[in-house]
Amino acid sequence: MVGSYMALMKTAVIPEFFARLRKAMPEPETELEYDNVYQLLVAVVLSAQATDVGVNRATGPLFEFVKTPAQMVALGEQKLIDHIKTIGLFRTKAKNVIALSHLLLDRHGGEVPRTHEELEALPGVGRKTANVVMNVAYGEATIAVDTHIFRVGNRTGLAPGKNPLQVELKLLKRVPEEYKLHAHHWLILHGRYTCKARTPLCPACVVSDLCTFRGKTVAA
Repeated sequence: MVGSYMALMKTAVIPEFFARLRKAMPEPETELEYDNVYQLLVAVVLSAQATDVGVNRATGPLFEFVKTPAQMVALGEQKLIDHIKTIGLFRTKAKNVIALSHLLLDRHGGEVPRTHEELEALPGVGRKTANVVMNVAYGEATIAVDTHIFRVGNRTGLAPGKNPLQVELKLLKRVPEEYKLHAHHWLILHGRYTCKARTPLCPACVVSDLCTFRGKTVAA
């Protein structure tokens, strides 16, 4: 894999890879629905091991009246559970959301911080969640590696790695600067709708010829 990747590098495949994704998706955005940074943080915490569609279905009514950490704390854990009980791990997530809301009020004046260290100190917030918030809310060129991006990075040869951190660090090193801001969204959407886990849609893939995956599917 390393040898094949280095060969691809010599032909400037990676810039072409992202140029094609940009052409196919000029303005990629998160599919989570929110109105402010705090709601984005909550939505991303709730999205762990859940679909964006499922999270949006639960947070739609919730976010109509809960827009700040103070309002979430006032709502309370049990009522939050009632709103998000259709989401996996809802009890643990409700506990974390209430706890992180308290910390935002106590340590950050109710505002969502901007750094990895501060974000990851919040209950229920790991590196992936921190990267999403920093990228989407604050325009930082971070890359949050979820299951889709982990799969795409390994399958295509773009950024092979044994764990999400390895894939993230390789992507940060290899993705050209002009594409880095939106790389996370291009890769996650590509993995979600084209480079699917069970049956990738290789015949419809705009970067199929740049991909090192040996098990490409063919048109029926």
